[in-house]
Amino acid sequence: MVLLAAELVPWGRVISYGDVAELVGGGARQAGRIMALHGAHTPWWRVVNHAGDLPQHLLVAAKFHWQREGITMKPSGRGCRIGRHRADLVALADAWEQARAAMARSATE
Repeated sequence: MVLLAAELVPWGRVISYGDVAELVGGGARQAGRIMALHGAHTPWWRVVNHAGDLPQHLLVAAKFHWQREGITMKPSGRGCRIGRHRADLVALADAWEQARAAMARSATE
């Protein structure tokens, strides 16, 4: 479910691990752990901590994606400006519900 939430974050937008946790249930650390272990094939650069930061070892790759998507960096260089680029959480929740419903339908077919 965490990976699905990451897939739903629109181009040029970010959400926090806490936003993911609120959407799918669970905790922010749990969402972060799932992203760290299994998120390589998702737009992982769109899921950051509450301050917009990512672990140091991910920043070079994230900067490439952020620049391409128009997501601006903080002056510290440790992350993005999450306040400016946070996804619309209501729209994301709607997309999440639609995706869950579609998954439920396909599971019963």
